[in-house]
Parts: sequence; structure tokens; C-alpha cells
Amino acid sequence: MNIKKLQQFLEENNLPKFRLGQIQKAIFMDGVSSFSEITTLSKNLREKIEKEMQLLSFEVEKVLVAEDGQSIKALLKLFDGNLIETVLISPKPGIWSACISCQVGCAMGCRFCATGKMGFKRDLTDEEITDQVLFWRQYLKKNSKLFGNCNLGFENCDVKNIVYMGMGEPFNNWKEVSESIKILTDEKLFGFGSRSISVSTSGIADGIERMANEFPQVNLAISLHFASDEKRDRFMPVNKKDNLEKLRNALKKYFQITKRKVFLEYIMLDGINDAALDAKLLADFIHSIGNTHLLHINLIRYNMTSEELKPSSKTRTQLFKQELEKYNVNTTIRKSLGEEIKAACGQLAGE
Repeated sequence: MNIKKLQQFLEENNLPKFRLGQIQKAIFMDGVSSFSEITTLSKNLREKIEKEMQLLSFEVEKVLVAEDGQSIKALLKLFDGNLIETVLISPKPGIWSACISCQVGCAMGCRFCATGKMGFKRDLTDEEITDQVLFWRQYLKKNSKLFGNCNLGFENCDVKNIVYMGMGEPFNNWKEVSESIKILTDEKLFGFGSRSISVSTSGIADGIERMANEFPQVNLAISLHFASDEKRDRFMPVNKKDNLEKLRNALKKYFQITKRKVFLEYIMLDGINDAALDAKLLADFIHSIGNTHLLHINLIRYNMTSEELKPSSKTRTQLFKQELEKYNVNTTIRKSLGEEIKAACGQLAGE
């Protein structure tokens, strides 16, 4: 929703300022899907604004719902024809998290990522980013009866958390991402708390420091995946500029500023990063940073987007977790959701 355009429309039509608040509440808080649903406005005004403004900055191409109802993926077509994806996940009953994209494609080129294979096309605007959350809010309101954990009504079936973990690298589009965070946390708009928002990066050191200074209460997640520069260089080109030493120093500065927990994502790849030695290197890296109580490893079995890479077995993943725990590293095996709906970043848009 283009807020500036809405303000301009109201001014050009000599409408009182309180109308802005009415419309914003209906759209951002109540989850209406069209201006015609805003009954606090006159019929003539609803018809006029419906003709002159778009509520969302894209069209919905496809929505896939997992059989268990715990994950939903949407393919969205921007007005320039580009495609992006967004995913809604419910890890616990009544808790919905929106995974949103910040770019069309991605320039980082991680070998295990479907989005990386697309290459970079363009940045998303703050409106295109926040509209993904708006879309899910509308979707849940329309479809709340379809989901067993939403049987108490819309107020109990709403987006609770937002994760910048879809297509794109947030720190490569920080101007629009930071603006979108301000919109999402604006009490007059979406009204999310900063701690309900997480930003995931492939490991851009100066971006981590910038976020610590600008949004110290927003959660940080880092796609680490490898604890040796040799392997990280091979699978994640970002490491050639921001290697593990730079990442270590950035995290030390981050903790000095925020004193907040950081989540390190670690995709389990069969025969590549899942051996006992890999666990030892990972534990050594964690302990070299300090503040180990503020670092948490999420182990994730690879959601296949490449024929050359395979996920570690469940047994191997469990053994890796036990190995990390020997070194007093906080570790969780994250439940995999959405494989049947191709929920990994870029799987639908890249087809």
C-alpha cells in the first residue's frame, strides 16, 4: 500500500485528515482486501478510491498450501512482470510467521540456494516488501476457517512474526529494507514490535554493524553453514569479501551494542559439512566470538534445490547436534516445513 499516494489522494479530494487514520486502520490492522470493504467510508468515496488506487503492489499468481496446513507459499507477480515469493509458516498453533523477500533474485550466488541461481534482477521497494505482509494478513482473514489453529477468529489467526529470509540479501537493499522495518513497526500502520522482526543475512559484516546501530531490538540471523573459510569460499561467494574473521569481529561489535541473541543458520549437507570435524570447527568458531550464551545454532536439513547436493540424514543431523552439545554450544534442529510446496527460497519463481 502506497501511503504517500493515499495521503496525496485525500489532499487532492479535500478530505479531512481523520480519513487517513480510518483507512490505515482498516488496511493495516483489520486486514481488508479492498477499499470497498471499508464501511466507515461513504459508498461514493469507496468507489472513487477503488478506481484510482491499488491496494497491493502485485498480483497473486499462485498459492500452494501444505497438506498439514502449517506452511503456505505464494508466487507474486510485480507490475513490471517480475516474480517474487513469500511464505507463511505456522511452527506452533496460532503462531504465523511471514517469510518475505527483499529483492527479485539475489546477487550472492550461494550454490545451495535456488534464488542464487536466478541471479540479481532488481531491488524491491519498501512498499513491495511490506505488501507481502499485508497480503498474508488479508489471506488469513479470508481463509481463517480453513486452518485448525485459526478457529478462534482473525485476532487469533494473524501474522505474529516477520522474517527477512525470502529472496534477496537484505543488506544489499538496506535503504528499502530499513524503510520497510520502520513501516512495519509504525504503531499507526502494522504495529509490529521490533522483536517480532528478524533479518537474515548471508554474512555481510558492515551490514551487521549498521543494523545493530539502527535497529538494536530487531533480531539478527546469519546464514553461516560452514565453519571453515575453504568450504565457505566454495559454496558462498560472500566469504571472499567477508570471511569468518570479519564475521567474528562484526558479531563482537554487535554484542557490544545490542547484547541480543543471534541465530546462526547451518544447512546440513550430506558429506560436505556434517562430520565430527565440522562440528568441532563450528564450536571453535562460536567460542572464539565470546558471548556463547547469546549464540544459537539452528541445524536445518537441506531442502533440495540442486541435484549435486543432498541433505544429511536425520541420524547424521542428530549426531551432529550431540557433537556440538559436547562443546556446550546451544543447538536446535529446526523442523522442516513446506517441502511439498517448494518452500525453499526461489523454487517457484525460478521455474
